[in-house]
Amino acid sequence: MLCNHIVEALHCMQQRAGAIEGGPSTLPQGTPSIGPDMPQTTQSPPSHPQGGAHGISPAPASASHSRHRPVHSGMVLTGLSLAILLSQLGTNIINVALPTLVVDLGADFGSVQWVVVSYLLVVTALIVGVGRFGDQLGKKRLYLWGLLVFMAASVLCALSGSLPLLIAGRAGQGLGGAIVMALSFAFVGEVFPKERTGFAMGVLSTMVSFGIALGPSLGSLALAAFGWQAVFWVNLPFGLLAFLLVSRYLPNAADAPRHPVPAARFDWLGTILLALTLGAYSLAMTFSGKRGFDSPLVLQLGLGALAGLVLFLAVQVKARAPLLKLAMFRNALLSLSMVMSVLVYAVMMATLVLGPFFLSKALGLDTRMVGLVMTVGPLAAAIMGVPAGTLADRIGARITMVVGLALFTVGAFVMSLVSPDGGVAAYIVAILFISVGLAFFQTPNNTAVMADARPEQRGLVSGLLALARNLGLITGASLMGALFAHAVGGDTATATPAMVTDGMRFAFRVSAAMAAAALLLSLTTLRRHRRHA
Repeated sequence: MLCNHIVEALHCMQQRAGAIEGGPSTLPQGTPSIGPDMPQTTQSPPSHPQGGAHGISPAPASASHSRHRPVHSGMVLTGLSLAILLSQLGTNIINVALPTLVVDLGADFGSVQWVVVSYLLVVTALIVGVGRFGDQLGKKRLYLWGLLVFMAASVLCALSGSLPLLIAGRAGQGLGGAIVMALSFAFVGEVFPKERTGFAMGVLSTMVSFGIALGPSLGSLALAAFGWQAVFWVNLPFGLLAFLLVSRYLPNAADAPRHPVPAARFDWLGTILLALTLGAYSLAMTFSGKRGFDSPLVLQLGLGALAGLVLFLAVQVKARAPLLKLAMFRNALLSLSMVMSVLVYAVMMATLVLGPFFLSKALGLDTRMVGLVMTVGPLAAAIMGVPAGTLADRIGARITMVVGLALFTVGAFVMSLVSPDGGVAAYIVAILFISVGLAFFQTPNNTAVMADARPEQRGLVSGLLALARNLGLITGASLMGALFAHAVGGDTATATPAMVTDGMRFAFRVSAAMAAAALLLSLTTLRRHRRHA
């Protein structure tokens, strides 16, 4: 039933997307072909002033728009949306079942937490590598394999009778989720014309937020009705439908790399080094929450991540076909967009980590009410995703991004002033500013960066954007938790409402400063764009 409602909602998106070119979603006969198998017959567009050799200059029209056959953009968008929903459910749908797993599997809570950590760790470690792999060997093919891996791993999780097997299954889900997250946004340029990429990006961004909001409630329903195994079985309908739609309707041109690279020449060493580096950093941030940043293990992992980064950069300089062309980061749009994403998602994570403490400890809400209030933010971001994309199409992505970060900064500042006297209403006002601001940043930021990405680098650039988002979430969870605990000055479990309020305010004063820094960076990108326009 739930799946039917979601598909019905996505069908509305499909109808709108199908009207993108003023009628049925088909390309006119006689459109010049510029695919890899035929010569280009149209003039190449001018290079972006910030692109060129730096690797993300605007590309010629997508090959998928040049094929003499229908492109069912609405069906493709529906399939990609379901795939993104699936990958986002993987991040948090299992959280509600952790107490049950402690009892059923006879494990301690610290060990059971690896059911969550393993997924996030694998996604973060592999997301850039799989994005580049798709660029060089075929995005559509890899994407379909990613969906199959995710579904197979879900079956393994549901059938597992031990904690190690369950953790292994979650790692498999992480591999599939990394592929989906890395490549989904890259396909927009293969299907949608440039003037409508904002709308498509808005739909996909909406599904990211919708997955975050839906995960806990869907997980609770499945757990209550059928047990923790159902939390994994529920993935299969979404995955199967996404697989069928993508395999049937995504243009095969999306699977034909413009500059194919043999698997033997793929930068396996760089991919492994980056995965180990990101894994070490993620583990350091994860362990710092309980052991502190001065813990020997955390320090060792941090030093290992730093050493891995230095070694990775050295390998990239000498590699014949590097995983990352370091010259890409000379492009201010890509570099600043990644920095802004890290800052924004670190602040967003503060609302997810600290919000429940404030609502329960300071405002005295019960668990049910805390859950309801916590869904306000993701739902607001989901609702505003498509309007944000449409606005970006009309007035420009960079202007929309500035508006979003201004709202985001105001929300973080208001959150730094919350108190029990303001009640739930004041908290909701602040979270609405933050969530709407997030939507008006996330969609145009993705749109602007992906519009400048070359076709042969769309998977890599999409993976970098997803990596920045994940690093922000991981860093925010640890940093904001540490700031909160420091300001509380004692055990958070026994903290008084006044102590929790002080911790909340202190953490969000830092968050407001981070949001303001992101706003200043967005103004910098806007000025640079206007200067070179």
